[in-house]
Amino acid sequence: MRVLSSVAALSLALVVSTGALAATGEEAQLIDSINTYRSKAQPCGGEASLELPPLNSDTRLALSPEGTRDLQQAMTRAAYPMVNVQAISLSGPRDARAAMHAIEESFCQVVLDPQFVDIGVSQEGREWRIVLARPLLSGRLGDWQAEGQKVLQEINAARKVPRQCGGQPFAAAPALSWSGVLAGVAANHTRAMANQNFFDHIDKDGRTPGDRAELAGYLYRQIGENIAAGRDTAHKVVDGWLDSPGHCATLMNPEFRELGAAYAVDPKSDAGIYWTGVFGAPQ
Repeated sequence: MRVLSSVAALSLALVVSTGALAATGEEAQLIDSINTYRSKAQPCGGEASLELPPLNSDTRLALSPEGTRDLQQAMTRAAYPMVNVQAISLSGPRDARAAMHAIEESFCQVVLDPQFVDIGVSQEGREWRIVLARPLLSGRLGDWQAEGQKVLQEINAARKVPRQCGGQPFAAAPALSWSGVLAGVAANHTRAMANQNFFDHIDKDGRTPGDRAELAGYLYRQIGENIAAGRDTAHKVVDGWLDSPGHCATLMNPEFRELGAAYAVDPKSDAGIYWTGVFGAPQ
């Protein structure tokens, strides 16, 4: 199979717009395949990716493979309030499976970029356009402690209900309590990700979540950490974690009893906004 491909990128601020609908057919199948790919650690560019939440399907990003060479004009016409966008063009794949194979071979770093939140896919014959984007922050956020408490509320609401995390069943779990120590650990790591422009559980000093908790004086039997980027409300963050099997399993783990959570914003960073939730089972 002959596959011609290209990628284009643009950073821009535009006006706020309307809501989104779901894709159908082969386009929807490709979006599902990309999200399944993102949900597991993948070898890419000589490194292993993190488990990432799924991308939201947005028909404003379903740009025709033909006649949309100017991304800026296309985004303006679509009225999508984006900050960053990348478009992948493929020529040759006959179906979503073949298109996904081409993406894995040539564009893993694009689809595994944690800054992107939304996706649109369009197909015309063997021509494909995959657009990934991060929108402008849409709401006003409180301080990091207030928003961290909202993350706690969202998580506790989720833990009340039995659910499947991927193929793993979880019973309803007890509510978590707020930990000021873990909140400080979460805030420090989130600020580091935003200010130093990285997205990882391992910080620039090589410390793990357990290392950071221990340095803060938190005595624990077990530590877990969920991180997110590009999502601008606590509700969107927790929804993304619930849709990701690994994050969901951490969130529903009945061994955890405490949580600290925080967000941080840095407009110079790739994702703009970052979140950390640190889960603890104290000794």
